[in-house]
Amino acid sequence: MDVVLDNASAVALAFGYTLSLFVVAGVLSGILGTLLAAMRVGPVAVLSRAAAVYVTLVRNTPLLIVIIFFRFAGPKIGLTWSFVDINIGDLNLNNLYAACVVGLTVYTTAFVCEALRSGVNAVDLGQAEAARAIGLPFSGVMREVVLPQAMRASVPPLASVQIAMLKNTTVCGVLGVLEAFARMKGLTNDYASSRTEIFVAFALIFVVLVEVLSFASARLERRWRVA
Repeated sequence: MDVVLDNASAVALAFGYTLSLFVVAGVLSGILGTLLAAMRVGPVAVLSRAAAVYVTLVRNTPLLIVIIFFRFAGPKIGLTWSFVDINIGDLNLNNLYAACVVGLTVYTTAFVCEALRSGVNAVDLGQAEAARAIGLPFSGVMREVVLPQAMRASVPPLASVQIAMLKNTTVCGVLGVLEAFARMKGLTNDYASSRTEIFVAFALIFVVLVEVLSFASARLERRWRVA
């Protein structure tokens, strides 16, 4: 444990990368997942099938392959991230970081879509039909009637998706982003005699982060619970 305390600033920076990956990819995947869920349950057959194909392909592809694609294959087909060069304190958000964010977003979007779709299916069909009967278009029905209720029903599965993504950020360390996993690997290489303590310390930090997310989702679920 002394090793982690002696390198507290490096560990804090590593978890700064982890949390920034989680927040940015979480927001983007939430927005895109909502749009994808609307496509899946929408009346346009082409969009519904396209969304279903996307979900099927991405959910059955390992995250590491998705991220490697955007890191190495993406630039060969014009998907470059060289324009990303942002410094926030000690955080260097460069093209490598951007490729990892895109990979995490693309991967997590499929799971957000399915979580929201389960919530949409929980909404009584009569409410959507009543909304259409008063003249609301499909976009209005989704925005005003279906999605607000679907969000309530989707809080537990969405929380599970976000918790999984927080842990999935460790995959980015394989490609060189100095997040928690990469920092832990570096410390275990430098302090081989303290590997157990380092593993335990990093695991405990992740447990705390996951518990915070679980607590927030439980509070939100209780707040939005339908009597």
